[in-house]
Amino acid sequence: MASEDIAQLTEALAKTHVGELSYKGLGLKLDNAESVKEMVQDIEQFQGLQSLKLEGNTFGVEAAQSIAKALEAKSELEQCHWSDMFTGRLRSEIPPALNSLGGALMTSGARLTEVDLSDNAFGPDGVKAIETLLKSSACYTLSALRLNNCGMGIGGGRVLASALTECHKQSSGAGSPLRLKVFIAGRNRLENDGATALAKAFKLLGSLEEVHMPQNGINHAGITALAAAMQHNPNLQVLNLNDNTFTKRGSIAMAEAISHLQCLQVINFGDCLVRSEGALAIAWALKEGVPHLRELNLSFGEITETAALIVAKAAQDKADLEKLDLNGNCLGEDGCEALREMMEGMNLGDMLGSLSDDEGEPDDDDDDDVEDSEDEDEDKDEDEDNEDAEEENGVNGTDDFNEENEEPHHSSELIAFLNSPSSEKLISFGAKRVQLIEQEVDVSDACKVSDVFLKISSVYEEEPEVKQAVFESTDALLRKAFSNSHSRSYSFISSLIVNLGLLKSEDKKIKVSVLPGHLLALEHAAAQEFFPLDQAGVLEAFVSRHGKVLESCSSARDALKTTLAKRTTA
Repeated sequence: MASEDIAQLTEALAKTHVGELSYKGLGLKLDNAESVKEMVQDIEQFQGLQSLKLEGNTFGVEAAQSIAKALEAKSELEQCHWSDMFTGRLRSEIPPALNSLGGALMTSGARLTEVDLSDNAFGPDGVKAIETLLKSSACYTLSALRLNNCGMGIGGGRVLASALTECHKQSSGAGSPLRLKVFIAGRNRLENDGATALAKAFKLLGSLEEVHMPQNGINHAGITALAAAMQHNPNLQVLNLNDNTFTKRGSIAMAEAISHLQCLQVINFGDCLVRSEGALAIAWALKEGVPHLRELNLSFGEITETAALIVAKAAQDKADLEKLDLNGNCLGEDGCEALREMMEGMNLGDMLGSLSDDEGEPDDDDDDDVEDSEDEDEDKDEDEDNEDAEEENGVNGTDDFNEENEEPHHSSELIAFLNSPSSEKLISFGAKRVQLIEQEVDVSDACKVSDVFLKISSVYEEEPEVKQAVFESTDALLRKAFSNSHSRSYSFISSLIVNLGLLKSEDKKIKVSVLPGHLLALEHAAAQEFFPLDQAGVLEAFVSRHGKVLESCSSARDALKTTLAKRTTA
């Protein structure tokens, strides 16, 4: 067979894969009707066209209109692979081109399953150009929507969210609700408002299996909205939010969400500023759920050694685990070696990704003012709103107690004690102290539980009556906190670790002067059955590795370490 014949055959085969016509990556510059004449003929003559690949070429308005005319008769078309179609075109050329193509798809009666318009940089106007298509019956059957790197911005995100919502509404009315499975929209500058708008649509859909939204400038407010939406998509398998900004609040919200997602396999939260508190939250989520985890990426998140080890430990029982990426964090040489040893000890050494870009241990006197100030700027308005709400509700610091159905003087007595703790006040409560704590302290706020615990235990004395009063009170408090919710029990331990100076927090907090009573009350509680074993393990890891900060209470610290070690090795 002549070489020309071989070339023609190869080209023909490339264009006829199971109903597929492909011009992918040819680099053609198609400006007018004449330039696409042969392409139009191919489309018109192709029987049973199901997939059309036009990516990697550049189409002018007239060329797109000619292609659209040919598509009006292609009712069997299902897949439109139309990424990177407008390189070098004016922004004003793209919407009319998209309008023509979208109109043709609606006219044809096609029922699309996949639309890929990635890498087209069409901005908000481009989203408006496909809005009608996305709302139409042509998209009632849409399974995958790929809009990566399109420059949608906040406005485009809102338009897209509205279109998906309307499509779901109309398709539901037609008896076949939209069941979008794959959504890809990375590098689109969606920010919080765009992400929040899309989150509302995702919550309504409930059918997502893959969500990729990396590099969108989303911080904790948008992440929290997305987290709430993900809980309504129980079949979610892949969640990629790489290179957004979680911080503590976003991480905790996302951890709560993924703990409910039993089908989740791939989690990519790399370069998301998860930090150590966020990593602890995610470790808790892994313990609670995610049974089929294959990949976890928490790289470049300012996570320190102990938190990284706890994450690794949480992944121990994941039979499907293929990769754990903790590169680019703040483990230090010893921390990296400890992590490798732990993974090897769990027979998971091959699953650990490279640690070559580790940032090293953070110095105790590292200056975080620049980064913290950025976080504070983001949160300023929200925090002010929260403070206003608290003032309106009479909430201030530890004064947030439940007074319903209780005699008012009870709360007044407890508040007086918490504002100025003393052993005399605690003993004066008498036999009612346990009931008072159990009924009045709101354990839904882990930070407040931690504060109350520290205030009560601060009055510890070796005198038997005081000692008994402190242990009874702190045990009652923690028993209620731990029985209320596992997620809150984790949150309490995390908050307590921060308060004891064992972990640096991104929140601005007044440092607590650690007293022996704090550690002895904790040691007494840790020995009780109500103290969760996994949380004892977390606490033991931090006390063992950062015990130097408790040197002023070395005897109490050592007693706590011994008790925790017994609990975790029993």
